[in-house]
Amino acid sequence: MALHPVDIAIIFAYLMGMVVVGFIVERQARSGIQSYFLGGHQLPWWILSMSNAASMFDVSGTMWLVSLLYVYGLKSVFIPWLWPVFNQIFLMAYLSSWLRRSQATTGAEWITLRFGSDYGAEASRISVVVFALVSVVAFTGYAFVGIAKFSQVFLPSVVPAHTYALIIVGITTLYTTVGGLYSVVLTDLIQFVIKFICCVVLGGLAMWKVSPTMLAAVVPPGWTDISFGWWLNLNWSELLPAAQRKIDSDGYSMFGAFFIMVLLKGFLVSAAGPAPNYDMQRILATKNPREASLMSGLVTVVLFVPRYFMIAGITVLALVFMHADVSRSNQFDLEQVLPIVIRDFLPIGLAGLLISGLLAAFMSTFSGTINAAAAYMVNDVYRRYARPAASDREYIVASYAASILIVIVGCAAGYFTPSVHQATDWIVSALWGGYAAPNILKWHWWRLNGWGYFCGMIAGIAGAISLMAFPQVQPLQAFPLLLLISTIGAVVGSFATAPEHESVLVDFYARTRPWGWWRPILTATQRKHAEFQPNRNFGIDIFNVLVGIVWQTSFVALPIYVVLKSWPETSICLLIIVITTAVLRVTWYQRLEKT
Repeated sequence: MALHPVDIAIIFAYLMGMVVVGFIVERQARSGIQSYFLGGHQLPWWILSMSNAASMFDVSGTMWLVSLLYVYGLKSVFIPWLWPVFNQIFLMAYLSSWLRRSQATTGAEWITLRFGSDYGAEASRISVVVFALVSVVAFTGYAFVGIAKFSQVFLPSVVPAHTYALIIVGITTLYTTVGGLYSVVLTDLIQFVIKFICCVVLGGLAMWKVSPTMLAAVVPPGWTDISFGWWLNLNWSELLPAAQRKIDSDGYSMFGAFFIMVLLKGFLVSAAGPAPNYDMQRILATKNPREASLMSGLVTVVLFVPRYFMIAGITVLALVFMHADVSRSNQFDLEQVLPIVIRDFLPIGLAGLLISGLLAAFMSTFSGTINAAAAYMVNDVYRRYARPAASDREYIVASYAASILIVIVGCAAGYFTPSVHQATDWIVSALWGGYAAPNILKWHWWRLNGWGYFCGMIAGIAGAISLMAFPQVQPLQAFPLLLLISTIGAVVGSFATAPEHESVLVDFYARTRPWGWWRPILTATQRKHAEFQPNRNFGIDIFNVLVGIVWQTSFVALPIYVVLKSWPETSICLLIIVITTAVLRVTWYQRLEKT
């Protein structure tokens, strides 16, 4: 596709605008390390929520979700539980407030509060940094391969697609490095507005051009049905063999078993708390625990409704108007449906705006990831072990170098990543499979010590990396084994070494106030603080999680049904949203603490 000069001008103006924003906020960002990485705890929670949503609204993930809806129809709303998307509900219900009470800058710094400052604590701190860097490299590679595929469809082929990806990455790195979190958040807000406009336009275009009858002619029976049994029962064999091959290769035909697996996995990974990335950074940047919970809750509304309106619009347009081309191709890449729709359906000007919006989606995720990773390298490696007494200016300069280094390694990983789906599968099932056990235990079991945490984390990370040597093994199938390995590492490591000092555990428990197996520490805390009361909110927190998952899933299905013009199902979704919102207002919102 040869872009019109108007579209090229729009894209160029957008990219340059993002760089200008980074330099505008540079002075405020360099006022101190807290300002650079956490915005000085001065950013309103709703702005952080929109920034967080913009960071999650990435181009690679959107391409993946479009391919899922294209093939699996309404049942695809459950497949992102692999991630799991409902981790935001766990954060909203209780984990964000627990995390914010720590007053830490990064997850590794939080380790000091939990495990103290002995050798075991240092080991556990290092394991968090290792996990953060491995996950950031993986996410960077995932984003890089997505933007390369995106660019390949509509940008001139005078240079390889990866070259375009490097140019976009370079611009994003420039404004992120210069402006820190201020730059990330401000550009995220601009990008969110652009993406919102694009979502409305694409969803509206699909509603205007496609009727339910036209759609029914190109999808198999059951495609518009969100319910399912043990088997998927979607047969694309005659309509679209490429879609049938994807179902077979994904291994989701036994959809009931898949659903049970991702639900159990999702609960375990979500209960572990946020991974050390941009999500955790936004929580730590809020003003207080109450705003941390509100920030995580709002993400569901501002992310899923517009994003799935766009996803449904792109998918419907592709199903109806690209059906003949896709059915004739034996090698069609379903992850390229999104850019092809842009190429074939959008008029001059709107194409440039939408490309800018999707570049915004990439840049939001990429910038947030890089800024969070630089915080780990500077705060938890350079500052702690190399230059503990350096000036804030030196730490900010060090963050520039850290950001650039992370980008180089991540882009190199992207060159060897074959598809967005494979990258997603490894991150959410293999890497997080090794992360879950020690991070659940750190909240809920007093006996987990620094060495136990270190052993659990390193065993999990090593297991996830070693899985790359066995490409025939699906990461989701390996999740239980990785979970078992990391659990054994954490438990054996803890019992093989002495417990943490009681004063460390009392300080953590009194400040964070988690529920779980803390009886000896509760007794010690009450000896020191006679008025202290344990957290008895386990039941209401889990109830809010269950209601919240239904609430969130309704926000995912609602925009899809609107685009499909399925008005009875739309009405049911709205009714469920009203009921669950009313319940959460009483059981969650009115109970939020300000401290």
